[in-house]
Amino acid sequence: MQKFNEAVSYLKTAYPHIPEVGIVLGSGLGNFSDEVEVEKEISYDQVPHFPVSTVEGHKGKLIFGNLSGKKVVCMAGRFHFYEGYDAEQVVFPIRVMKLLGIKALLLSNAAGGVNPDFKVGDLMIITDHVSFFTSNPLIGKNISEFGTRFPDMSEPYKKELIQKAKTIAKRLGIVLREGVYYGVTGPTFETRAEYKLVHALGGDAVGMSTVQECIAANHIGLPVFAMSVITDIGIREDENKITHEEVLQAAKAAEPHFAAMFREMVKEI
Repeated sequence: MQKFNEAVSYLKTAYPHIPEVGIVLGSGLGNFSDEVEVEKEISYDQVPHFPVSTVEGHKGKLIFGNLSGKKVVCMAGRFHFYEGYDAEQVVFPIRVMKLLGIKALLLSNAAGGVNPDFKVGDLMIITDHVSFFTSNPLIGKNISEFGTRFPDMSEPYKKELIQKAKTIAKRLGIVLREGVYYGVTGPTFETRAEYKLVHALGGDAVGMSTVQECIAANHIGLPVFAMSVITDIGIREDENKITHEEVLQAAKAAEPHFAAMFREMVKEI
């Protein structure tokens, strides 16, 4: 807890207001931070005990300010297990944001589509996830200040927030998909056989983030809403090689609808 308290103390000194909503921006979605009326930007390397983003498309800073009439804190760039961080480091900022005072967490990511009905650029509400292929961030000594040893995960993504998103999308004329997000470690994109396996096991999209953050948020009693931008379709049989540059490009193209959804979600929370 000392590490968390030192990080929180530093941030409260740098930014005295209490944010209501925390937002994590995935690959290629960093420009959403332009939606925020910025009051303070803090690089991760300035915050005690914070990891540092090493992936292209992740700016690596905390952005504090106003959005849709609320105080928010945005992570412009997240941390991944494949960067060499352990699961506890990956979720360190989620716990810090909770201690700063946020009441809800909005997660986003770029994901590969394994549902054959999906197309590149679709937005998918994550209704549930499978995390068996990733390291659980709660392994090790339980921090009782955060939550119970065995937290319930029957509703990892808050149904009430999902319903709000559907209502918003209908009002804005935005088509949303829904599905199960399958978490993997990366950093390799999946083989064709792995895409087929993920689909056979009930996944609609696959990615290298989000599930650990969601677990930590549920442990600490933080309601979660999450949305994927489908940046490639790995289930196709034709020759389709995937690059990180293409993922970033697809995410950027979908950003206007993504931004509209998250802007309205913050207003509704």
